[in-house]
Amino acid sequence: MLIISERIQIPESELSESFVRSSGPGGQNVNKVATAVQLRFDALHSPNLTDEVRQRLIRLAGSRATDEGVLVIEAHRFRTQEKNREDARERLALLIRKALHKPASRKPTRPGAAARRRRLEDKKMHGELKRSRRTDIHLDE
Repeated sequence: MLIISERIQIPESELSESFVRSSGPGGQNVNKVATAVQLRFDALHSPNLTDEVRQRLIRLAGSRATDEGVLVIEAHRFRTQEKNREDARERLALLIRKALHKPASRKPTRPGAAARRRRLEDKKMHGELKRSRRTDIHLDE
């Protein structure tokens, strides 16, 4: 059981793991033992997630989510299967916890009078600076 929060817990039956050979350090072991983990979680069909959380989770997952709504998390940071399993599960839990928080909606605002005045003064100063750099060459014809 993967515990996300007090209300959300993902049972083992919703998670599937496969082990593959890992790249990177490991010496002779790297060519013989499958230590990297691919953790799959079907977010689209999980009864433990609300529709809002499900949509935010898939959006947050980005390229880690397939078109079918399955999250694939690969972990190959460590040299042992067990540590990589824990790492993948913790990363999935962190991603779901992030999706639980609804982002605050932005309220559009307008710049104040002082900000408008400063902007216009900056524009004037910039224009004067550019004007002072000019060389007025008049060719008499």
